[in-house]
Amino acid sequence: MNNRDREILLIAQEECAEVIQAISKIFRFGFDAQHPNEDRNNLQRLEEELGDLACMIGLLIDKKIVSESNLESAAEMKLKKLRTWSTIFVDEPNPSR
Repeated sequence: MNNRDREILLIAQEECAEVIQAISKIFRFGFDAQHPNEDRNNLQRLEEELGDLACMIGLLIDKKIVSESNLESAAEMKLKKLRTWSTIFVDEPNPSR
């Protein structure tokens, strides 16, 4: 692994941790809560952190560290599993039925 790839992976890892922290704050305090020293509420913070992660995922693809088609296939498989095993889509009509 070269230094560029290592740095991209390390920053992506850090962004994943920041997304986790932002989601934890929402669970603890709600979407609209805002720390007195922050200029953003928890939802805005989550959106920013997800944007940072999306940037890193884009770099992972652009630098050919991961395959975009493999990521798309994995995302489709995850969506299929969620439709089967989660309650996320209970109120929506299932197009495969």
